[in-house]
Amino acid sequence: MNRAAVTSLVVFVLLLAAGWYLTNLQSSQENSPNRPPSTSATPGGSSDLGALKIAPESKMAGYSRDRFPHWASQGNSCDTREIVLQKQGADVKTDKDCKATSGTWTSPYDNVVIKDGGEVDIDHTVPLAEAWRSGADKWTDDDRKAFANDLGGIQLLAVTAKTNRSKGDQDPAKWKPPVEAYWCTYAQHWIQVKITYQLTADQAEHDALATMLKAC
Repeated sequence: MNRAAVTSLVVFVLLLAAGWYLTNLQSSQENSPNRPPSTSATPGGSSDLGALKIAPESKMAGYSRDRFPHWASQGNSCDTREIVLQKQGADVKTDKDCKATSGTWTSPYDNVVIKDGGEVDIDHTVPLAEAWRSGADKWTDDDRKAFANDLGGIQLLAVTAKTNRSKGDQDPAKWKPPVEAYWCTYAQHWIQVKITYQLTADQAEHDALATMLKAC
């Protein structure tokens, strides 16, 4: 075999080895159990209850809302809260500092119309403490920040302060929206968020979601 042929063979083998290494590296990163997806939870995500992993909840040791930094800056003087108010309100007007000065918001949990942006609470569909108990305790603070500021459309909701505070950090086994007509959507969104972020559900939570899905 001449020198050119040997050189070509060596290059070919090296290219094959590099391709194998990169493929396996990518697969290893994607399948890491403690690495949440980099994409936001979107309405097109899976809401298949059967795809939700069932596991006991973790302890709250080490939890703090500060471990989920929010509301993050979104540019142009806006933070995550203000963006949600703009997206989910009607006829929303803002000032130079991106604060909502007028508009109306309908809370899906109780069908109450709010006419003052300052009285709107932004709820996390899957609460921060619930996420911590379901696997987010193993994430980095940057991952938790992304979760807490997810603008994909289903994790952050403009709701009344009354419903947000009555819900607290409870899962569907302990709290459901007062408006039963919203149960189907709420359950689907809850499942989508948990699947997207590879969070688990305990058995009582799973069973409550199954009951809510019967409203679909």
